[in-house]
Amino acid sequence: MKAELPEKARAGIAGFLESPVVGMAPWIVFSLLVGPGRFELAVGLALGVTVVLIAAGRLVHPGSSWKLLEVADLVFFAGLTVVGALADDGTRRWLETYAGEVSNIALTLIAFGSMAVRMPFTLQYAREQVDPAHWHTREFLRTNYAITGVWGLAFLVAAIAGAYGDLVLHNPDNIWTGWIIQILAIVAALKFTSWYPEVVRARSLRARGLPGPEPPGPAGLLLPLAGLLVPVGIAVMIFDDGLWWLGLALIVGGGLLTKALRGASVTDG
Repeated sequence: MKAELPEKARAGIAGFLESPVVGMAPWIVFSLLVGPGRFELAVGLALGVTVVLIAAGRLVHPGSSWKLLEVADLVFFAGLTVVGALADDGTRRWLETYAGEVSNIALTLIAFGSMAVRMPFTLQYAREQVDPAHWHTREFLRTNYAITGVWGLAFLVAAIAGAYGDLVLHNPDNIWTGWIIQILAIVAALKFTSWYPEVVRARSLRARGLPGPEPPGPAGLLLPLAGLLVPVGIAVMIFDDGLWWLGLALIVGGGLLTKALRGASVTDG
């Protein structure tokens, strides 16, 4: 007899898998981990995450069609695994240095390319959460174009930051270009993915004269980024002694900005 997941567990997993962020998880893992001496670890974890997510998706939705990001995840990281296994020392060093930028550029092209063919990659995830009657509405399509575009910009910023660290600073592990800028770009895209649909829904209800919440203000979008300034400041003070003053300023400024944005967020709500 074929084992089946309990309905509650299936619903929980389905809700998790229906976010476009899930499809980008392997790329985020890879781009943040890859570096000198870490190529095998980064590509192995990214491929493992890909396989687990695809298997979970088929378990929850048997017979469901493949998504663009699923195909891209599997082809890209399986290909990198094969190339890494067969590569000579020179190629392996090149991959350890530049594979992060290659992956960020690839995902940037996927994001903007999907928009160019009028099929933003987030549509396939959003349609699993929305009634088919809304699939072709202006608000629904505009929301997915915006979210896909923000993710494309986030990975473009990460690619530029990584390339600057590798090609100009000659330091793949530079705390700013290799970590802080890339993490802030991804966190901004993550928050926008959850914040913007709420704004669109609230505005749509108001436009139709229906009761509903106030559209969320920018404070809710900026709050997570402000909260990150404190740990970023601590990291700068620990790992970049020459800029200890900047680390201190980020800690103080992050604390004050977080407090101000929390108050503004409560007012918006």
